Amino acid sequence: MNTSKPLRVGILVARGHRLQNWELMILDRILAAPRLELAAVFTHPAPFCDTKPSNLLRWSARLEAKAFARQPAYAPKQFDSRHHFIERYDAAGDATHAIDDISADTLRRLKVDLVIRTVPKGLSGDAIAALPFGEWAFNFSDQRSANVDWFGYAEVLAHDPTADLILYAKCGNRNEKSEITRASFNIKPSAARLGAFVRERSVTLVMRELTRIADSRQLPPTALVDPSERQMPSLGDLLRYGSIVAGSISVRAYRSIRAKLRADSALWTLYTGQGEISDFDPSKATEIPPSSSSIKADPFLFQHENECYLFYEAYARGDRKAHIAVGHFNGDLVQPVGVALERPYHLSYPYIFRDGDQIFMIPETHQARRLEVWRCCQFPLKWELYATAFEGQSPADSVLIQHDGKWWLFTNLSDFHAYEDHCSELYLFEVDGPALTGIRPHKHNPVVIGSTVARGAGRIFARGGRLLRPSQRNANGIYGYGLNIMEIETLSHSEYRERCIRTITPSFKSGLLGCHHFDETGGRYVLDARLTI
Repeated sequence: MNTSKPLRVGILVARGHRLQNWELMILDRILAAPRLELAAVFTHPAPFCDTKPSNLLRWSARLEAKAFARQPAYAPKQFDSRHHFIERYDAAGDATHAIDDISADTLRRLKVDLVIRTVPKGLSGDAIAALPFGEWAFNFSDQRSANVDWFGYAEVLAHDPTADLILYAKCGNRNEKSEITRASFNIKPSAARLGAFVRERSVTLVMRELTRIADSRQLPPTALVDPSERQMPSLGDLLRYGSIVAGSISVRAYRSIRAKLRADSALWTLYTGQGEISDFDPSKATEIPPSSSSIKADPFLFQHENECYLFYEAYARGDRKAHIAVGHFNGDLVQPVGVALERPYHLSYPYIFRDGDQIFMIPETHQARRLEVWRCCQFPLKWELYATAFEGQSPADSVLIQHDGKWWLFTNLSDFHAYEDHCSELYLFEVDGPALTGIRPHKHNPVVIGSTVARGAGRIFARGGRLLRPSQRNANGIYGYGLNIMEIETLSHSEYRERCIRTITPSFKSGLLGCHHFDETGGRYVLDARLTI
């Protein structure tokens, strides 16, 4: 199959309905992508199921959307409905509505490779069979009526730790459903907020998969999946749901008051012990407790002149900005050394590493809207700014490694319109080293999507011929709920694959609410744990 030609994509939307932000974003991105072409925008005159939502559901959904999911209208940069509704077809073939129906012949004439369906009702079986890569849809697209979306209600009602975003396809003569990809996202306090957040993340997910198909011209060989059909919430469901959301509102109000009183800084503690990433047992760890004037998080270890140093995010209770501090170990105790780096903006995640005789640190500086590399002038307290990159962006939790003679930068960026989030997307870049004068993005960025696996949680380790990447497991509505150990199985400019080989939850000690960072060196490990939300 010819992979040099752009992939021609059709979009099926509801006729007579205003396009939602996520639909406009997909149309915009397709038009801007060099490997893709917008073949047609199809409209369906009756795209929703016959079951009508109750008045209570409609009223409560509107109220909730205004309270928890308000977002600015997306202004397309490429898409213009006056120019891009070139092919207007009737998906139902209803003579009372149709200019033409979307037949197999129509799709062949337009040379459409696949159609993305954004509404519950889609193409006919014959039409789907004519598409080389079928009809694509998200699971949330099946949970829509003309004026209500109910994606997220079931997850909130069930107190699920996460919500799944599933992209699937119907292909071939049998129109069988196959899963293209999925991602899990941290649960939100309301279905409206959860749905809006997931729909925005879906844009990045589908664009990655479209470019992957454009390059390979093959659907991934995945198992068939039948996304569970979520029915509209009943009256009883809505009453239970209302009590859950009311509780969330109370918690949010309490936290808002504490924030105004400058008393709600998250409280973390550290644990240390003997072990490596492959075998450490946090239940046997010794606590390095915080004090009200010295809270520690994001710890990194560093061996220097036979001493084990601890670099960490440091702040006092009520502070709105942290700095980087350093101490050194005396047994399992940490003796303070001083402030390593302080800036007018928040600093955290002090990833420290050697390159030859030089020592570098890449702290998280996303509030400065750039990535900063600092070089040590006099260890451990004097540093100079060495390089910057990603100006105007907000990279978080960045790690730089050498592997097979190449430098790779792992960082968490946020592709967003209304909901900036650094927990959902891992981006990979081939670079020339700490100077970052040459940066080449991975062919299929972001290489990992989903709040349960994407965000970095410490340095990447080469152990026994394996690459092991700690990552955060953000779930149960808690940032930093758990910690994963991911094994990187494939790392190249065109491929990236990893799998989870271990997950650590805060149950390893009593009274903990989360754990989200790990490091080790010289047989000693350290991790942080959350004491408050």
